[in-house]
Amino acid sequence: MFKTPRLLTLATVLASAFGLAAQADNLPDLQESTFWKTEVDAGNLPPIQDRIPQEPLIVDLEAKGRAFGKQGGTLRTMVTRSKDIRQMVVYGYARLVGYDADYNLVPDLLASYENEDNRKFTLHLRKGHKWSNGAPFTSEDFRYWWEDVANNELLSPSGPPDFLRVEGKFPTVSFPDETTVIYEWEDPNPNFLQSLAQARPPFIYRPAEFLKRYHEKYADKEELAFLVEDARVKSWAALHNKLDNLYKYDNHELPTLQPWLNASSGKKIRHNFVRNPYYHRIDAKGVQLPYIDVVEMEIVAPGLVAAKANAGETDLQGRGLDFRDASILKKGEAQGNYKTFLWKTGVASQIAIYPNLNYEDEVWRNVLRDVRVRRALSLAIDRQTINQALYFKLAHPAAMSVLPASPFYSEENAQAWAQFDIDQANALLDEAGLDKRDRNGIRLLPDGRPMELVIETAGERQEVENALQIVTDTWRDIGVKLVMRPLDRDILRNRVFAGNTMASVWYGWDNGIPQVYTSPLYVAPTDQVFLSWPKWGQHYQTGGGSGEPPDLPEAQRLLELAHDWQVATDDDQRRAAWEEMLKIHADQVYAIGILNGAPQPIVVSNRLRNVPQQAMWAWDPGAHFGVHRPDEFFFAD
Repeated sequence: MFKTPRLLTLATVLASAFGLAAQADNLPDLQESTFWKTEVDAGNLPPIQDRIPQEPLIVDLEAKGRAFGKQGGTLRTMVTRSKDIRQMVVYGYARLVGYDADYNLVPDLLASYENEDNRKFTLHLRKGHKWSNGAPFTSEDFRYWWEDVANNELLSPSGPPDFLRVEGKFPTVSFPDETTVIYEWEDPNPNFLQSLAQARPPFIYRPAEFLKRYHEKYADKEELAFLVEDARVKSWAALHNKLDNLYKYDNHELPTLQPWLNASSGKKIRHNFVRNPYYHRIDAKGVQLPYIDVVEMEIVAPGLVAAKANAGETDLQGRGLDFRDASILKKGEAQGNYKTFLWKTGVASQIAIYPNLNYEDEVWRNVLRDVRVRRALSLAIDRQTINQALYFKLAHPAAMSVLPASPFYSEENAQAWAQFDIDQANALLDEAGLDKRDRNGIRLLPDGRPMELVIETAGERQEVENALQIVTDTWRDIGVKLVMRPLDRDILRNRVFAGNTMASVWYGWDNGIPQVYTSPLYVAPTDQVFLSWPKWGQHYQTGGGSGEPPDLPEAQRLLELAHDWQVATDDDQRRAAWEEMLKIHADQVYAIGILNGAPQPIVVSNRLRNVPQQAMWAWDPGAHFGVHRPDEFFFAD
């Protein structure tokens, strides 16, 4: 992993190590795409040498241990909701800087960058780089976003995104020339580059040439008024925001820098994404990536993903599959003409229960805030039985903590309050004052109500419901009645955020393998999506405008330590902040992890090449397939 010295330039430093070349003094002989040849011959599209940047990113597949491929073919994959066509931005993983297969940050869309003390970042763009519609990708796209979108009150009422705010101040942003953008802060912002590499990137640029037509500062007033009326929206700002969806990927007219562009308009059962003729990556033989011409993304009901995969109706599938599907997928390999890989998972916990410390019911809230109660609930979970019943002992029973692949892994933290001990759990609940029971053996709350703990789920994973059934039996032994309530995912999250949910169940932290350069903000009460403290997260996210400030000392300490990491001047200080934060989580059991490392089935067509047999399935860092570079996958035939 790379440390950050006073000045770090990543242009050619990593070329030999990772099979990349940021400079292109000697380009290989370029090969025209057969997919776009008709358009080139008709004069509707420039030839390949005029489409790629003057300094493309050259990928030496052999240096990466992969095979050189050829262009062509349609890759089939599935998602379970219309909005999940955005997975093409996740899987495509074209980022200003991105993680390589070893989770080192390397330039991607950028030709290079310079980092001075985490205070000044100079970003160098690739000369001649173009959007998917052929418009130049230059510093003007960064200026337009910063000045005309992020700092426009009508388009961005809350201002620029939080990751750009350091010690309450936003950066000075300058644009010296067409290929240079400079971000500069008074205090260090060590999280800047990592934010750019996320599965859901912040997009600190926009296709300015396209969007200016819809901006009051640049557009013809009469034409803009007509466009607003025609779109049936209230204002130009509403129209601009509706069309400006680089992540949602639902505006097929919006230019992109991703390997595949959306070729489908409106809502459909099948969406087609075709190769970006201006994509910036080529292989060392002069073939423009991506190798695959078309990605066909079908929207199916969640319960049908495994069945359709088993029938050979997908070429690459991870999303929508659980470990419980592995056996039936294995049985269908021969007939379905695919292989089933079992990848490691990168979440901190495969299943985690989140007591809501901001629950609206005052009596329950006080009970859940008692650490003895949370510890007792954790001790009364038979993780070994759950592992055997659901995962054939292939997962790892543990509390919610980081995984062994992280340098901050601690066996003590992983096993804290995670042994199965009914006697100790009962003693802790008695000690917490919950020593009275009804005639059915269920403990009574201080106001006399039975201790019926309602856990709400997204109802999307059978393994969650199966695990909770086992937890129901063992919690009854400590006088706690578990009531499971399945809900739609969006409804569940809104209920949690509003304080209406007593407890919920979800995955653990997305990033279970943090490194010293990883911001620990997600393990502090800074975001409502950590389901144990939504109101605290809202308070942080809105600068005190909504929600509630943390009022437990350990949670307040987490905020202090996150700030310590932010202003640290060396890796030892950052490491110390991380280690103390993880120790607090292990001790306080804010989320009750059950197990981690459950294998993720990945279905891969026998025709598909360059898909790693062993890899990590993680949202962030990694963007699921993204870090493994699907633009390098190809069909053998």
